[in-house]
Amino acid sequence: QVQLVESGGGLVQAGGSLRLSCAASGRTFSSYTMGWFRQAPGKEREFVARINWSGPVTGYANSVKGRFTISRDNAKNTVYLQMNSLKPEDTAVYYCAAARGPTVVVREYVYWGQGTQVTVSS
Repeated sequence: QVQLVESGGGLVQAGGSLRLSCAASGRTFSSYTMGWFRQAPGKEREFVARINWSGPVTGYANSVKGRFTISRDNAKNTVYLQMNSLKPEDTAVYYCAAARGPTVVVREYVYWGQGTQVTVSS
């Protein structure tokens, strides 16, 4: 069992930066692929970034590649999403999630946080 709690969301102007954190509980955190997803009003939840259990393997949606960076600290049971050069279209609720394998498919993530709101003003 893994419980996830996101933090770090807020209101930022276009071009600004935010760093999201996701604190996990559970002794098996380090064995999971961790992902970040987002959901804007009226839209489906979409993949943003993922990182494998040991850290060096990452993947990003094309829309955030080069602007967002995912990382994890297994000693602190925490995964991060550094978001730079934010755009109004990045506005959404951001969720972290855990999966048992290296996947970008929403339904294959078995544990989810409650989400944190990110709003980017133009």
